[in-house]
Amino acid sequence: MADRIQNLSAITSGYELVLSDVWGVLHNGIDAFPAACVALSEARKAGLAVVLITNSPRPAPGVIDQLRAIGVPDEAYDRIVTSGDVTRTLIAEGPQKVFLLGPERDMPLFDGLDVTVTGEGEAEAVVCTGFFDDEKEVPEDYHDMLVRFVEKGAPFICANPDLVVERGHRIIPCAGAVAAYYEQLGGATRIAGKPHKPIYEAALAAAREVKGEIDMAKVIAVGDGMPTDVKGALSYGLDLLYISGGIHAAEYTINGETDEAILNAYLKREGATPKWWMPRLA
Repeated sequence: MADRIQNLSAITSGYELVLSDVWGVLHNGIDAFPAACVALSEARKAGLAVVLITNSPRPAPGVIDQLRAIGVPDEAYDRIVTSGDVTRTLIAEGPQKVFLLGPERDMPLFDGLDVTVTGEGEAEAVVCTGFFDDEKEVPEDYHDMLVRFVEKGAPFICANPDLVVERGHRIIPCAGAVAAYYEQLGGATRIAGKPHKPIYEAALAAAREVKGEIDMAKVIAVGDGMPTDVKGALSYGLDLLYISGGIHAAEYTINGETDEAILNAYLKREGATPKWWMPRLA
């Protein structure tokens, strides 16, 4: 059973490194969460390294620009590792002709890689960063196109394994939902972001640049997404601080408050064993 804490500072003395999720922990896609930014800044002042670990399909420089634009200060973290960063390796190892399923703004994912972004007919692989229009579309809208890719054996490289994300007060589908649908149709997916190992290995490598060798028993992961942040951190053997006010809040919230008994039942049902929880990082 996870323990409720009021402040991140209550536990930082036992750790050297914080691996913090971004979307749902530091911001909601529109606004930064000031208390969370302060919490991570204070952890750094206390001597911990802070590495942000996000399933954003954008390489790190683009996410840093986004964080600054919505009010997350640079002093809240030392490094950032994105799903886009680690997905570039998968793209480089895959077929040379790829189809981008996602918005045009995600083209920087391919910068410097020896691949050609083509139309559907020529493509030998799909790289999915999201939807063409995530305000209106669902995975089933791509059914016919995805079936054609499955039939020609094209691998589906998913740059953002998240199923959904908060945008303001709404829940928006992500590329991970399309990847799951592709698997249902019989296709093969390749994924390096959370909950998979490559992004954790990259995050730990980034932390070593800051602090030198890291004691794995002194790493705390922070996140709100059950299939990604929670399952990824726990399967990697990390301690976890669960942020209950994120994308799963409706599962255990009554009148705007987290019901601890329902929360613990939810965590048990999911096979999740975070060490601590709090509604929002503070």
